[in-house]
Amino acid sequence: MASMDDPTSARIQSDVPHAARIWNYWMGGKDNFAADRAAGDAVAQVYPEIVLMAKQSRQFLIRVVRHLAAEAGIRQFLDIGTGLPTMQNTHQVAQAVAPDSRVVYVDNDPLVLVHARALMTEAAGDGRTVHVDADYHEPERILAEAREVLDFSQPVAVMFMGVLGYEPDLKVVSSIVDQIVQVTPSGSYLVLWDGTNTTPAVVEGAARLAQSGGVPYILRAPDEIGGLFAGLEMVEPGLVQITGWRPDGEAEWLDAYGAVARKP
Repeated sequence: MASMDDPTSARIQSDVPHAARIWNYWMGGKDNFAADRAAGDAVAQVYPEIVLMAKQSRQFLIRVVRHLAAEAGIRQFLDIGTGLPTMQNTHQVAQAVAPDSRVVYVDNDPLVLVHARALMTEAAGDGRTVHVDADYHEPERILAEAREVLDFSQPVAVMFMGVLGYEPDLKVVSSIVDQIVQVTPSGSYLVLWDGTNTTPAVVEGAARLAQSGGVPYILRAPDEIGGLFAGLEMVEPGLVQITGWRPDGEAEWLDAYGAVARKP
């Protein structure tokens, strides 16, 4: 990790719960602070399935990226709101299948950026792995920097993995997704999942997150998430709980829905 004298490291507020670090805690990681663990525990007390959701979301990512690289022939990935690196990140899964894969990560969390420096020094075969310091509310900036690595005349997989609930306005969410997807060519893909308001327990968990000082997370109905794929062709099995998207074994119930869709 970079020195704490580094300007990026200086932006880290260890006493304020932060989404990426809370998620890291639920996934069993070590890149979190006491405030993050307290917020994470507050949610887990009323919604213990959040730990399973965190871990299963990574399994969903692995299955999706492997499918896109191995079966759909995708060699470019734009992972927006990537969070802290854990096991089998997007570039590792994609480049294990196709070493020439190019991956652009986007996040504005300072701790994520510190880790990104180490991530970008990894050997990546013939591919590339870079990190863009940006918020997903800045699609023009994201696209401008992504174009330095990705060829937007060729298909791109655009990924929003469990992050769009931090924007409370669904119209804004839809606009962000549309602005990114519309510049990609035919044969590109949108991969997206998010938490859903499908049980009282998960709704209470979201309330506890906000009460503990974490950034509020807006849970949406599955059909609201499905609406973000308008105009795209769903890949089987369509919009489902993330555990049910081409599972390796028995699929457990989760308040999280996602899908993969192709741009015609």
